[in-house]
Amino acid sequence: MTEMVYGSIPDRVGEPVLPRWWRTIDKWTLSCVFILFGIGLLLGLAASPPLAQRNNFASFYYVQRQAFFGSIGLAVMILITMMDPARVRRFAVVGFAAAFVSLLLLPIFGTDFGKGATRWFSFGFASVQPSEFLKPAFVITAAWLMAAAQDIGGPPGRLYSFMLATVIVVALALQPDFGQAALILFAWGVMYFVAGAPMLLLAGIAGIVVLGGMFAYNNSEHFARRIDGFLNPAIDPTTQIGYATNAIREGGFFGVGVGEGTVKWSLPDAHTDFIIAVAAEEYGLILVLIIIALYATITVRSLWRLLRERDPFIRLAGTGLACAFGIQAFINMGVAVRLLPAKGMTLPFVSYGGSSVIASGIALGALLAFTRTRPQGEIGDLLLRRGR
Repeated sequence: MTEMVYGSIPDRVGEPVLPRWWRTIDKWTLSCVFILFGIGLLLGLAASPPLAQRNNFASFYYVQRQAFFGSIGLAVMILITMMDPARVRRFAVVGFAAAFVSLLLLPIFGTDFGKGATRWFSFGFASVQPSEFLKPAFVITAAWLMAAAQDIGGPPGRLYSFMLATVIVVALALQPDFGQAALILFAWGVMYFVAGAPMLLLAGIAGIVVLGGMFAYNNSEHFARRIDGFLNPAIDPTTQIGYATNAIREGGFFGVGVGEGTVKWSLPDAHTDFIIAVAAEEYGLILVLIIIALYATITVRSLWRLLRERDPFIRLAGTGLACAFGIQAFINMGVAVRLLPAKGMTLPFVSYGGSSVIASGIALGALLAFTRTRPQGEIGDLLLRRGR
């Protein structure tokens, strides 16, 4: 339909799948993903041995697991990038249904691993965090509903997507997992804005979010403790934030040296939520800036390529995925430097975690599939047609 309305450019008839995939994929974004994963393994070599030692595992037990799950995540990512947007959407809707049901079953069958939040299903040899897989699936499903609402006689997709987002946010807040809830709501808000939502409505939703935050502060000890710790001007040096900020300060511009850092022996989450502190301490500001540049490149390049996209569904889904990916990285690093309250959120492709790296592979695979170059004509074609 898009090509019928806006015109098309010739495609190479009979071109094999792999050459066509390589010609149309965003190679810069693809390269940045692989570099981030490589950096994650490098930091895992430094951050995970102390934890392995405490748990009586081999020194590089967690690095080997990260390499295994990361290989699966990257393979899934490559496979998804070869799909057309319609197929990605179908798989995402089915995946959303499965992840949503899993999220609702967490209070019954889930575990908290002693962290005070029931977020995982434990299978002994591995654990699964449904919210990680729910994020990309929800973004694509919500984009599909919003795009359908733009069709003549289409369903009230914006309302349906808002109802889904509300249920998911409430379910996540009950775990409690306010970080993932905020990320879901942010991604939905960005897509709703791009879909043409009035600013007054968005302001009203923002007001509801503020009221929800006040309610959570007054009724959730977990939430209130994190907010109070963030607002307290004095940093307790024996807390995770205290260890992380001290490590970042000690690292300086060039770092203390590979393997010379000490924060990994103090932080229980040095290999996951606070891995950026390990990077800053041992490799210094240089590596941190490289990591920030890689995330910025992925986010900005994806949004730039989506500016030329005509299909509403692809534009909305791609925007939601790119912004969710970028803001998750920002939140993780912002917590480490005390710009934000502690969230318990991983750094995509860098932090340890099977669910995180595989779900990130799914999200980036879908994003790369949506930003592939497709025959849909140039913007000038549309302007010429409207001028006639």
